[in-house]
Amino acid sequence: MRSKFLPSSLILLGAVVFGAASLLQAQDNTGPQAQNSTVAELVDAPGISARADADVPPPNAGSITGTVTDAYGDIVPGAVVDVDPSNGGARKSQVANDSGYFAVQGLVPNVAYKVTVNAPGFDPWIAPPVTLQAGQYFEVTGIKLKLSAAVTSVTVRSDPLEIATEQVQIEEKQRVLGFVPNFYVVYDSEDAVPLSAKLKFQMAYKVSVDPVSIFGAAFLAAMNQAGDTPNFQQGWKGYGQRFGAAYTDGVTDIMFGGAILPALLHQDPRYFYQGTGSTASRLRHALQNPFVCKGDNGHWQPNYSSMGGDLISSAISNAYYPASNRGAAFTFEGFAVSTGTREISSVLQEFVLRKLTSSSKRP
Repeated sequence: MRSKFLPSSLILLGAVVFGAASLLQAQDNTGPQAQNSTVAELVDAPGISARADADVPPPNAGSITGTVTDAYGDIVPGAVVDVDPSNGGARKSQVANDSGYFAVQGLVPNVAYKVTVNAPGFDPWIAPPVTLQAGQYFEVTGIKLKLSAAVTSVTVRSDPLEIATEQVQIEEKQRVLGFVPNFYVVYDSEDAVPLSAKLKFQMAYKVSVDPVSIFGAAFLAAMNQAGDTPNFQQGWKGYGQRFGAAYTDGVTDIMFGGAILPALLHQDPRYFYQGTGSTASRLRHALQNPFVCKGDNGHWQPNYSSMGGDLISSAISNAYYPASNRGAAFTFEGFAVSTGTREISSVLQEFVLRKLTSSSKRP
């Protein structure tokens, strides 16, 4: 069976996603664990720095806790949480920790408190007044900071090419767990502009020569060596042949499907993240990606670039695969595998990788 590194780093993604799931679960559980800690443990929790003077807590004091996120549901570490009592008492402030969690303690019961959350680049968020009962731990939910208008407006330019170049620079910093390239996804779909032919070739080249793509091809070659597929010989020579085949498959696929055909057909090779709507709507959007793309004119159209790139890459591989792994049947098998892999990748983009991708927020 022929296989691509479409990119072959997708195989690495499969491994790192499962490993990262436990990290995400740990983040989700940070709040409840902190609530069960003693007052002393909360005060000494790493990453939370109290800005108010440490006062002796009144009897039956209460606490206000919560987790700060942005509009996409991503945590916002370093946000400043101010709690102001309505009786004119002193303000208490804390800085959310690396998990976006905060816990403001020592609050007098039966007093209404105003909770305000501020973070650089975001509009202030204010919760409805909170009145604590004696000894109550109150969790503020729904803290979703919105980007401030001042921040979002600075990226507006009159020249579409300048905007596209800036957006590509951001996308080329997107990496899953900080190291797996995730360049071909647009998270700010509303403001995205078409790419020039030069930018399409630039992105394809950077994916092709990225160390993770090369390592992915080496890893895939090792798997194929263990499975004795395709029908190269064993030993180091056979491994070298399998590595060369896997890497060439990936390069031809990304160059034809991500640069040459998109430039000729004026289509955008990137995945446009939906992020909103029902689960069924998002799943349908992801599964359609190998077959439907956005044209440079802004309209959705058949994805001739992706399908054509997969088919051309499979056809070219007849030139260097063993004779027993050539022919029309193997060509279309490779095309089907690439298309199926692309669908899996799109579903992961829509539902999983957004939270694992660094530099995936708007500038």
